[in-house]
Amino acid sequence: MDKYKGLEEILSKDSIKYNEPMKKHTTMKVGGPCDCMVEPSSIEEIQQVLKYAKNNNIKYYIIGNGSNLLVKDEGINALIIKISNKFSQVQVDGEYIKAYSGCSVPKLAQIAKNNSLSGLEFACGIPGSVGGGIRMNAGAYGSEMVNVVDKVGFLDNEGNLREIDGKDAKFTYRHSMFVDNPEYVVVYAIYKLKKGDINEISKIMEENMNSRKQKQPIEYPNFGSVFKRPEGYFVGKLVDDCGLKGYEIGGAQVSTKHSGFIINTGNATCKDVLELIEYVKNRVYEKFNVKLQEEVVILGGK
Repeated sequence: MDKYKGLEEILSKDSIKYNEPMKKHTTMKVGGPCDCMVEPSSIEEIQQVLKYAKNNNIKYYIIGNGSNLLVKDEGINALIIKISNKFSQVQVDGEYIKAYSGCSVPKLAQIAKNNSLSGLEFACGIPGSVGGGIRMNAGAYGSEMVNVVDKVGFLDNEGNLREIDGKDAKFTYRHSMFVDNPEYVVVYAIYKLKKGDINEISKIMEENMNSRKQKQPIEYPNFGSVFKRPEGYFVGKLVDDCGLKGYEIGGAQVSTKHSGFIINTGNATCKDVLELIEYVKNRVYEKFNVKLQEEVVILGGK
């Protein structure tokens, strides 16, 4: 662990954790420990941590709220840079909102509503962070981040702060240039919204949240949709038609509420979840000749 000690000259002690269990930092609540986790609170701290890691040949990963993340039971031999609550400032300027990447997407949607700004109603139940939402072009209820993002600020592979127009971020379905360039770190996004009626905005958000509660297993730990939607198909129906609703391996279960989700019934391991993912993929391919592709990011393993 000595190679991480230099981080104590960059960050406060409460921003550094050693042998931190990753199940505390993923919405699926599985995963072994990482060597070291840091939580920067400014762009400058992120830049300094990245520089330190590169200068000392330290492997690192950037995470947000862990809502689209699976960490293997063996843990991660690496530095985890968690961009979350400590880096979550939000600034409202007329019809524009600037949100730093650690801000949660539901919090952002609430701030928009409280300022009578319309455009983020679709995002009120998305459990990720601004950074993750930009990276994956998060969406729901017929809209996506691409429709409201005006500009994105990020650190390039040299650690320089750059800003681009949203149209240049190469947004496609659950994808952006930040997937293709994992060394880039999203640090903020500027959203262009429209003035609206706060009561109408509230009504739409309430309808979206009620729909989410009825259709998705949010009462259990999960990481959202397991698979990307294959063209011409719905994942939930494919899995249903294979008779897999409720199918379990260990503590991992195909949700009985929505077959596009896998839940942790209480004591799942990452191994359980990964085996269930493979089982579902194989059954769907055997029955329908459709190859499912994971949407979740998988890290770790010794």
